[in-house]
Amino acid sequence: METREERIITKEQVAAAVAAAIPRLACVLPPDVRAGLEAAQAVEGHPRGRVVLDQLCENARIAENDRVPLCQDTGTVWVSLEIGPDVCVRGDVFADVDAAVARAYGEARLRKSVVRDALFDRTNTGDNTPAFCDLHPVDEPGAARLHVMLKGGGSDNASRVVMLPPGAGRAGVVAEVVRCVREKGANACPPLVVGVGVGATFDKVAGLAKRALMRPVDEPAADGRLAAFEDELLEAVNATGTGPGGLGGTQTALAVRVATAPCHIAALPVAINMGCSAMRRATVPLACRPAEPADAAVSRGTGSRGDAEMPCLGFAEQGAPARAHSMGSNSPLGCSTRTEVRVASAIPTTSGTTEALADSPRQPAVGDRPAAEGRLAAQDEGGAHA
Repeated sequence: METREERIITKEQVAAAVAAAIPRLACVLPPDVRAGLEAAQAVEGHPRGRVVLDQLCENARIAENDRVPLCQDTGTVWVSLEIGPDVCVRGDVFADVDAAVARAYGEARLRKSVVRDALFDRTNTGDNTPAFCDLHPVDEPGAARLHVMLKGGGSDNASRVVMLPPGAGRAGVVAEVVRCVREKGANACPPLVVGVGVGATFDKVAGLAKRALMRPVDEPAADGRLAAFEDELLEAVNATGTGPGGLGGTQTALAVRVATAPCHIAALPVAINMGCSAMRRATVPLACRPAEPADAAVSRGTGSRGDAEMPCLGFAEQGAPARAHSMGSNSPLGCSTRTEVRVASAIPTTSGTTEALADSPRQPAVGDRPAAEGRLAAQDEGGAHA
């Protein structure tokens, strides 16, 4: 039997990448999003829409130059690790992420926005933890990428999951996306980046939509059918007239990004995840190290190393789909926020703005005020920004 060299990603690498990404994401708009805003600014014909776009572009410039947050809502932290079939992680690869998040939010003086429990204890955790993490195997040898997103409350509150009947088809998906934008898009700080998931199951389709947001605004889908469908959706969304800031105009969205997957014959799951005009996300490549003999033994279940009794979570042995695996719990009620996620290969395997943030010097602390405070034309009700 052919032996494939295994490689290792460590929890220390993941935590370091998260800690480095957070201060930059909070203050520096990804280049593709900033270019998208500038392109929208050039073509928007509505006077109020133009004013909003002018202010958003100025806000991005001030935030980057002064190292202040793009938005007062610096979000919850979503972390997704993509690994190829020859890449292993030992035990809980996200074990140090919460400490990295707490340190980054404290040092950069970013707003903490996480409560201990959604229903029974809405006390602020005080350090913006826990982060929400998932592990995503991909059929790409050597792949090791970390996706990091700071997701605000306004954009998530404008999102939804709908289980359509199969007969609704393509037209039903378009109608649902347009309905969501009409009803909630103005509260998500447009111009939007709209992530749409179609397929999988009730619990997985929302992940499809969120992962779709990682593909850059200026990167069309590789599949021609998908690219055409995204163009159709973008045209329909912009025809709503919601406009920048929800104040009217033609540039309601910069892009619509769609990810599809298989599903049950009786179902058509659809998820819509709004991304706001401050679409703060990045993809960080991680450098694998060759597995030592003891690591390889652990990954095959034939040995252990020191006090690390948990097996290496590798997916190369049989070439079979990964099994669901709990990644620990930080909830006071014992509910895990870390789960292994595996869905269809239709999810983009290259996505986001790739920056070697883990190798960047520590960013200077930033003030706890948003850039150009008070200058934006529209604010969400209750101050929940995307």
